Parts: sequence; C-alpha cells; structure tokens
Amino acid sequence: MDNIAGSKSTLTWVVHISVAFLVILWLFPTVGLFVSSFRTTDQIVTGGWWKALFPSEQNYTIRAASPETQFAEGGLFVIEGKLFDEGRDVEVQVWGISSRAIDAYKVGETAELRNGGTITVQADGAYRMENSVEFTGTRGQRVFVTALSPPEFTLDNYDTLLFSGNASESMSTAFISTLTVVIPATIIPILIAAFAAYALAWMDFPGRALLIAFVVGLLVVPLQLALIPLLKLHLGIGIGKGYLGVWLAHTGFGLPLAIYLLRNYMVGLPKDIIENARVDGATDFQIFVKLILPLSFPALASFAIFQFLWTWNDLLVAKVFLIDATGQTTVMTNRIVEMLGTRGGNWEILATAAFVSIAVPLGVFFALQKYLVRGLLAGSVK
Repeated sequence: MDNIAGSKSTLTWVVHISVAFLVILWLFPTVGLFVSSFRTTDQIVTGGWWKALFPSEQNYTIRAASPETQFAEGGLFVIEGKLFDEGRDVEVQVWGISSRAIDAYKVGETAELRNGGTITVQADGAYRMENSVEFTGTRGQRVFVTALSPPEFTLDNYDTLLFSGNASESMSTAFISTLTVVIPATIIPILIAAFAAYALAWMDFPGRALLIAFVVGLLVVPLQLALIPLLKLHLGIGIGKGYLGVWLAHTGFGLPLAIYLLRNYMVGLPKDIIENARVDGATDFQIFVKLILPLSFPALASFAIFQFLWTWNDLLVAKVFLIDATGQTTVMTNRIVEMLGTRGGNWEILATAAFVSIAVPLGVFFALQKYLVRGLLAGSVK
C-alpha cells in the first residue's frame, strides 16, 4: 500500500526533512552575519544575534554633568540631568558609583558620595545630586548603570565601512583587487579546460586514456603540497608575487576539476550531431565553437560558480602569491583578517565587512544556480 499513486513513502518524507534541515543549517551563519552587521557594539556584546529582536541588559559607565552646571536650591547645591540621550528608550535596572559594586543600588535609592553629597537615579536615567556645600572638581561623578535596552539596529556600520575615511578606502581597494584576481582566474581555466575537454572527449589520439587518468589523479593532489614548489618556480622565472602569479596559480589548481567536469559533459552530447557536422565539412574548431560550447553552457556555468566562489573566498593562495609590502594588492579576505587584528573588539565592523564580501558570491550563485545541478550531473547517466 506504500506505493499507491498519490502517496509518499516514509523515506521521501525523511529526505525532505533532511534537506530542509541542511538548508537551515547552512543559512544559520549567513543570517547571523547579516543581522550582526546592523547591530551596535553594545548589542553584540550583550548577546547573540538570535536575541536581536528582544530587549537586552547592558552595562554602561556614564559621567554625570560637571560641577560647573550646579545651581542653588533651598539651601542645597544641586546637579540634575539624564544619563542617557533624549529619545533613548532605556530602563535602568540597578546602578552604582563604584566599579566594584555596579549593582549596589536599585532605582530610586540614594547613594552617599565619597566627597560629600548624595545622588539618586531614576528608572529613565534621570539623576539628582545634592550637597550642602558646593561640588568641586572638573569632571562629573561616574555612574555605573545596568539598563534594559530595546532592540537597536543601525546603518552606521555600513556607513563607516563603505564611506568613512581609511576604512572605506581600504575596503574599496581590496574589492577592486579581489575582482582583478577573480575575473581572470575564472575565465582563463574555463578557456583552457574547454579546449582540453573537447580533445579528450571527441578527438582520437595516442595516450588519450592515460591523459584522462592523469587528470583524475590530479584531483586528489593537495593544494598545500604544491604551494612552496610553485612559489619557487614563480620567483625563479621572474614572476614573483603579483597578479600574474596568482592567476597562474588559480588556473593550475582549478584545471583538473574543470577538465574532468567539462569532459564528462561533452562526452554525453549526442554523437550524431558531431558526425553530421563532420560530414558537412566542419572542422574540429568549428564544431567546438558552434556546437560544443553552446551545448556545454550548463557545465561551463557550473564550473564558473565553483571557481568564482573558491577564488573570491581564497586566503591561502593570495597570502602566498599576491600579498606585497604596500598592501595595494590585498584581497578582501586578507583585509578582513587585518581588521580583526587592528580593530580588536569592533565585531560590528567585522560582521559588516564579512557580509559585504559575501554579497557578490551570493549574487553570482543565485544568478547561475539553475545550471549547477545540470552541470554536476553531467555524464552520470546515459
């Protein structure tokens, strides 16, 4: 009865649930990065991004107004004000006047100041300081406040990163540098692999089977194993560290997968079309350009997605073959690492920079994702 038309087996439901779980699992860090990019530093420190829509308890260290603002009232000297700016919907929970006891007093209670006088803090952050003699000093009293803050989102992080001073200049330079690396490093291996795949799929020559086996064998060679020998080769022939070197490195590391993927797709194309074209007098180059390339677009797009994502998110190859002393050729992944080292705890800027860096790969993936599965399944069935 499980196979009755219109009913789904238990295994089908298990597959659907598993796929949904994996999708949610993959989306989890991306959504977290997106939400964190709009949060303030205080909001990020108080809790994870999943708490962004709920009020959060935060600790503040705020100075009251200076003694210059005091005024006489009923024989007392008074300083009044608010700990928070107007318009901020903050509710004070507890407060204190010493860093060792930041929760010593509740809202509405009065604390004795060490230099004489008292201070009272209300729930909305309003305070009143009183003293029988004048307050002295140049700075106001420090007040430690634990307050309940509403959810807060801001575009300041993006403004700082994209439009403000050195941060915007460094990220724009890194963005241009990354595009300079990624575009040639994606196009060059596709061009070379397309010619090689056509030759391995449709041209008969001695040693073709060995070449195919050699290409498959290169797929399992670890990238890290070739970094140092390849860098020595680049330095030996005068390429050094620059765009040409990183283009060649990405091309070499991407070619085995590209040739294997495109060859599997091309060998599955209808043989009659190729033979009819040859009977009509078409050369191999004409067949390749006018028939094979248009029919192989799904496989080409599939590899383009992989190569683009890999080169855009790459840090290791760029560190070895590209980084120079001036930093003008620094890619975005390395720039984010540098921001982590120089900015320390500014996680809101780091989250914004990371999300900006993945925006372009996400756009490329969604634009070409319909070809991804078709390209991956190339050659799997006849």
